[in-house]
Amino acid sequence: ANVRGLVLEEGAVTSHVVIVARAMGIPVIGQAAGVVALAENGDAVIIDADEGHVHLRPMADHRRSYEEKVRFRARRQEQFRALRAIEPVTKDGQRISLMMNAGLLVDLPQLSESGAEGIGLFRTELQFMIASTMPKAEEQEQFYRNVIKQAAGRVVTFRTLDIGGDKVVPYFRGHEEENPALGWRAIRLSLDRPGLLRTQLRAMLKASADTELKLMVPMVTEVSELKMVRELLQKEVQHLSRFGHGLPRKLQFGAMLEVPALLWQLDELMEAVDFVSVGSNDLFQFSMAVDRGNARVSDRFDPLGKPFLRILRDIVRGADRNKTPVTLCGELAGKPISAMALLGIGFRSISMSPASIGPVKAMLLGLDVGALTKAMDEVLDDSHATVPMREVLARFAESHNIPL
Repeated sequence: ANVRGLVLEEGAVTSHVVIVARAMGIPVIGQAAGVVALAENGDAVIIDADEGHVHLRPMADHRRSYEEKVRFRARRQEQFRALRAIEPVTKDGQRISLMMNAGLLVDLPQLSESGAEGIGLFRTELQFMIASTMPKAEEQEQFYRNVIKQAAGRVVTFRTLDIGGDKVVPYFRGHEEENPALGWRAIRLSLDRPGLLRTQLRAMLKASADTELKLMVPMVTEVSELKMVRELLQKEVQHLSRFGHGLPRKLQFGAMLEVPALLWQLDELMEAVDFVSVGSNDLFQFSMAVDRGNARVSDRFDPLGKPFLRILRDIVRGADRNKTPVTLCGELAGKPISAMALLGIGFRSISMSPASIGPVKAMLLGLDVGALTKAMDEVLDDSHATVPMREVLARFAESHNIPL
């Protein structure tokens, strides 16, 4: 509660610790090499997470400048709060579902404060990461029950355990891996430890009795993995039914699309699930062969470049073809210019940090998404176009008076 900001010598903007800190409203900057050696106890520090700057022992005029910036930001937040009750509908009548990402009970009040429609990604692993011992089945059930209760009828999309990689659980002994992001993590780990997965599924089912349960599986590589999870889920449903426990009134089963291999299984994937959620952070990392925690390469390629936007557009088209709901949760959804790009390639549901909902809604209210789609398709379909897509988007926003 006393942490006002966080500066890391390592860690990119999409690393897990940065994402969690942002979700808690803590300004955070990564890749500030050498800052620990320069700082001393008691030093004043200004953390400008918007620009990615750390000001150590700032001068008085510098402080005054940032104090004014903070006041301006507060006024902007008031303007965004005024938009909470306004329906997120574009200028040409397209309704957009704006969801928020969460992972802790402390996040839940922001559902109402931000005006989010629901939780598009609930990171269940955070309960495990902050605990000193493995949460028991009863603790998990009570936790999910509290989340559902505080959501007050809004949809909550639970992601099953996504531990491993940069998500370390202190009491869970893994193995040293050379490439942990590509290793034993998420659903791979859960399927190898079915007791762990079944306990979580049972807790979710019991907590969702007489209401809706929407859950999704992370790091899916082959559709066959989903079938294995479905079988375990069905066993838990049968077990609870046999012993007279209440069951969810409605159960939706989905998958996160983060691994590029699924791009060649789109139709099979869409048939196997009720919905798909694109995890843009990992999908970009894996598609572009870029370690998002490596400062030398993490910013080398633009997620708004033509290659990645074409991938995302293909996913939307595959979902439309199969009439499968698709959303995107990731850092890409949280900035107005990239959220605008997502709407332009066909997404109608995106999930982001609560603080991003106001700026994104302000953007889309003035957006003619049909005109944007036409402008983007012209560039994406032209193999000879050399203008960066980010520049195309900025020009479109400027010419249509769209706030970015």
